[in-house]
Amino acid sequence: MILTTTNSIEGFRIVEYKGIVTGIAINEEKLSVGFSMSKYYLAVKNSIGTVKEAAFKELSDNAKKLNANAVVGIKVDIELTTSNFAIISVTGTAVSVATDK
Repeated sequence: MILTTTNSIEGFRIVEYKGIVTGIAINEEKLSVGFSMSKYYLAVKNSIGTVKEAAFKELSDNAKKLNANAVVGIKVDIELTTSNFAIISVTGTAVSVATDK
C-alpha cells in the first residue's frame, strides 16, 4: 500500500478513485504529569508515535476494503485532549494506481 500526502505518485498514474478513507486512533493511557517535564515530553512523543501507527494501519485497512492499492492526499490531525489522551485522525483518498511503464 502506497501512502502519501501528495495528490499524485511519481511513476504511477491514478486509474480509479475509490473514495475517502479515514483512520482514527486514541491512546487510552493517561499521561501523568509529574515534576520532570522531559519525562512528560518523552511520554507524549512515544504516545503519539504509537497512536499514529494504529491510525495509519486503520487507514490502510479501510483502503484495502475498497480494493485500493494507494492512498493519496493524506491529512494528519493530532490532538492532545485536556485529559492528556493523544488522538490521531488520518484521512485521504483511496485510489488504484498503475505504473507509467
